[in-house]
Amino acid sequence: MGEFTSRNLFGEPTIVSADAGLNKFILQNEGRLFECSYPRSIGGILGKWSMLVLVGDMHRDMRIISLNFLSNARLRTRLLPEVEKYTLLVLSSWKENSTICAQDEAKKFTFNLMAKHIMSLDPGKPETEQLKKEYITFMKGVVSAPLNFPGTAYRKALQSRSIILKFIEQRMEERVGKMREGRDNLEEDDLLGWVLKHSDLSKEQILDLVLSLLFAGHETSSIAIALAIYFLQGCPSAVQQLREEHIEIAKAKKLSGKMELNWDDYRKMEFTQCVISETLRLGNVVRFLHRKTLRDVRYKGYDIPCGWKVLPVIAAVHLDPSLFDQPQHFNPWRWQSASRSGSISSSTMTSNNFMPFGGGLRLCAGSELAKLEMAVFIHHLVLNYHWELSEMDQALAFPFVDFPKGLPITVQHHTLT
Repeated sequence: MGEFTSRNLFGEPTIVSADAGLNKFILQNEGRLFECSYPRSIGGILGKWSMLVLVGDMHRDMRIISLNFLSNARLRTRLLPEVEKYTLLVLSSWKENSTICAQDEAKKFTFNLMAKHIMSLDPGKPETEQLKKEYITFMKGVVSAPLNFPGTAYRKALQSRSIILKFIEQRMEERVGKMREGRDNLEEDDLLGWVLKHSDLSKEQILDLVLSLLFAGHETSSIAIALAIYFLQGCPSAVQQLREEHIEIAKAKKLSGKMELNWDDYRKMEFTQCVISETLRLGNVVRFLHRKTLRDVRYKGYDIPCGWKVLPVIAAVHLDPSLFDQPQHFNPWRWQSASRSGSISSSTMTSNNFMPFGGGLRLCAGSELAKLEMAVFIHHLVLNYHWELSEMDQALAFPFVDFPKGLPITVQHHTLT
């Protein structure tokens, strides 16, 4: 069993939970016993209408909009082709025997994809590059101390936030004008058009929603891809099994004469899903969550007073040796059936113990898109490249997971045989 202890963090009495059962109990009782409670500085950066800080009915409404836009049907028909397109756009720029920063390349991929699907921005255009520049400054402030003084990362982030919101507002006004004139053909293809057509959100709510989804859809997916590249370079047998799986898919595509991936191809990526799960378990992109009690709570003989903060530490459960054999070891085979891998009991592979996207009413709306992005990127990566670290680098968490050197790798083209 895990542990939970009392601390005084963020200026408030806080329960820190490394217990799988309590963590699930917290997430499953969202809105009844517990409520999201991020520091004010996060709301100051992301906005008061950001899904990360919203609670209750307003969070539910915003999440429904996001889920509708990221529906399974849309993933199959519209997002999958675009994910593959933007993957190939990044990978095609890698030169033989060149050294690249894998983290930056992953961020380029996810930013371009999200900018396209949120506001129909094309990669490489001046406005897209300017937005990316401001976004980088904005991101640095999200994880900085909330010191609103000239020259601080937090102040610079607030300034970048203002510039980004003005840009989004301008795009929104252009879109509204086109829709009134009946000449907007993008209304079903990007989030901005979707929200304008299918919701009655205010301008301020739309701005914060777009900004928060750009943040959520870019940052977490890109670091997950970078982590997969890092873990795989240290596990040649996993790369080989991935390569065999994706060669079979590629051969079938060649015989059919249709080279673009489809949903059936994605469903064939079984070992790839094991790699994705293991990357998310060991990498722990989201390490802990912020909650507070709405009333006095009693759990297994322990009392948690009303108003106390509670931090469910997801990473602690994912690295618990009583739940995962050799938890610090990258072992994607643990996700196959116990009879095939023999490494871990399949009973531990439950939502209690594995929650990389959170859970309950606040389960990440983009979880399926994130896994699709990782799978498609891995597909083309292992088919086309060998890679190795050009210098030592490793992921650190402060508090977001990040590679200090950008994960420099040397790449060589791989020819299918």
